[in-house]
Amino acid sequence: MSIDASIKAFEEAQSLIPGGVNSPVRAFKSVGGTPLFITEGEGAYLKDIDGNRYVDFVQSWGPLIFGHRDESIENAVIEAVKHGLSFGAPTLAETELAKLVISFFDSIDKVRFVSSGTEAVMSAIRLARGFTGRDDIIKFTGCYHGHSDSLLVQAGSGAATFGNPSSPGVPADFTKHTLLAEYNNIESVKKCFNDSKEVACVIIEPIAGNMGLVPADKEFLHELRNLCDANGALLIFDEVMSGFRATINGAESITGVKPDIVTLGKVIGGGMPVGAFGARAEIMSKLSPEGPVYQAGTLSGNPVAMAAGLAALTKLKQNARVISVLEARAKRLVEGMQEAALACGITMQIDVRGSMFGFFFNEKPVKNFADACNSNAELFAKFHAGMLKEGFYFACSLYETGFISTATTDMMIEDTIKASAKVLKEITNG
Repeated sequence: MSIDASIKAFEEAQSLIPGGVNSPVRAFKSVGGTPLFITEGEGAYLKDIDGNRYVDFVQSWGPLIFGHRDESIENAVIEAVKHGLSFGAPTLAETELAKLVISFFDSIDKVRFVSSGTEAVMSAIRLARGFTGRDDIIKFTGCYHGHSDSLLVQAGSGAATFGNPSSPGVPADFTKHTLLAEYNNIESVKKCFNDSKEVACVIIEPIAGNMGLVPADKEFLHELRNLCDANGALLIFDEVMSGFRATINGAESITGVKPDIVTLGKVIGGGMPVGAFGARAEIMSKLSPEGPVYQAGTLSGNPVAMAAGLAALTKLKQNARVISVLEARAKRLVEGMQEAALACGITMQIDVRGSMFGFFFNEKPVKNFADACNSNAELFAKFHAGMLKEGFYFACSLYETGFISTATTDMMIEDTIKASAKVLKEITNG
């Protein structure tokens, strides 16, 4: 398989764009090799500029639940474009998509659309602070909530668990109100509440997708809900990645834990840049122009993105059973890969939530980021490279989640399992 054109394209991109990419993980640094430059996506497939075709298990990192170039979404976008790209004024599509989103979530009475998941989370935290009149927030190591300053933190030192900046350019003053807890460890959350009586909110991925797929234990989430209530803090579920992927009614429907605020993205844009955050009316009433908490965006609710989201969610609502179909395929995929690994003497940890799947080359179950970091990164890199050569495109980091689309057939799943067996055998045989 030749990737000469991608190699040349990457060299040119590096001279013009930092690292040659516009989002760091795309650079393939954690798996080695050269990132593939894509020219086309169709259904379950990607094609690169060298003409190679791959079964795509990334699906633009989640939003394409119906695969690339779904006809209904594509037609909706084309029709919207005919009337204009952006107006900076209200449209009926915003209200229609709001109705649709709200219909899926018991915890949401009102919703505000933005242009990205990062923007949704940043705004949700500001709203929580404005609602409670407090400054501190609790987040979990390994959960990614976008690149806003107060969330780019690493573990602090001393008696408190306040975070220090994890990136140059982020002043310590911006992260001093962020406390870090360990995922699935309720004692670490209790410590945070003991360290601060000014916690406005706890933000968590109830189904973490940015340290690999690591769902929160139900008992842990129930205890987290109780802790928030006892301390007057709001609970934010970041479902930018898991929303409409793990289940169509949100993590609250499968965990029994109702959050105060939910952040969304990915699927609600159908492939276009969209984010959203929603809550009960009492909380959302604090948001400008109804309340004093300011948030704005020129392209928020733009007609093209709203059209794509409407088409995607309408189709999903009309075909709700598709989540269980995709979950069955995802389970078959990771179970088949796990069997292939075991046949080579390799231990693989697997998990599935709806159309999301994850796997770790790890001797022990993965419950948090520290566990994930104990996975065999070298083996994952070799596996990733081998699967690319076989025509299968997996996320280029062991800390990312995979996705099944409706265009992913049972035959593709079986072919992927066979390829994984071949690649793992080649790796173990040296």
